[in-house]
Amino acid sequence: MFWELIATIFAGMGGAGIALLLRKITKQTAPKWLVPVFAGTAMLGFQVQGEYDWYDHQTSLLPDGVVVVKAVQEEAPWRPWSYVFPQTVRFIAADVANSAKNKIDPNLILVDLYFFERRHMAKRVPQVVDCVQGARADFTQSFSASTASDSKSTWHALENDDPLLKAVCTG
Repeated sequence: MFWELIATIFAGMGGAGIALLLRKITKQTAPKWLVPVFAGTAMLGFQVQGEYDWYDHQTSLLPDGVVVVKAVQEEAPWRPWSYVFPQTVRFIAADVANSAKNKIDPNLILVDLYFFERRHMAKRVPQVVDCVQGARADFTQSFSASTASDSKSTWHALENDDPLLKAVCTG
């Protein structure tokens, strides 16, 4: 975030420099208010571009075998352009390449989900996916293969076309 602040300041200086160049070319006939307007526009434009490029940049850094299973797009009144072009602010990726089938019940697959959010550290959450029942549960130290049928584990039903179920069970 520190480097983003530095880059924003340099974008503002670049915008102000363009306005100063325009004033010099026009022999100071261009209005003085162009300098702060160009600086502010450059800084705002840099921030908006960074907000929209974040998702593509993060997904390009994911290693092979890690697939995006959900992306969340949001609109906000303080970003009126987001009503026309919604912004992806967070997403979930599954580490399918390193998933592991349960030796007792091969329909149970352990997979790591990574939760990414703009300006936050990624969070890793191990999940158990039941490919037959179409459900997922948090993997904890007390989880065992026998708890799949017990009420001790909280299972969350998944739709048949859920991207997590498709990525883990068909891959």
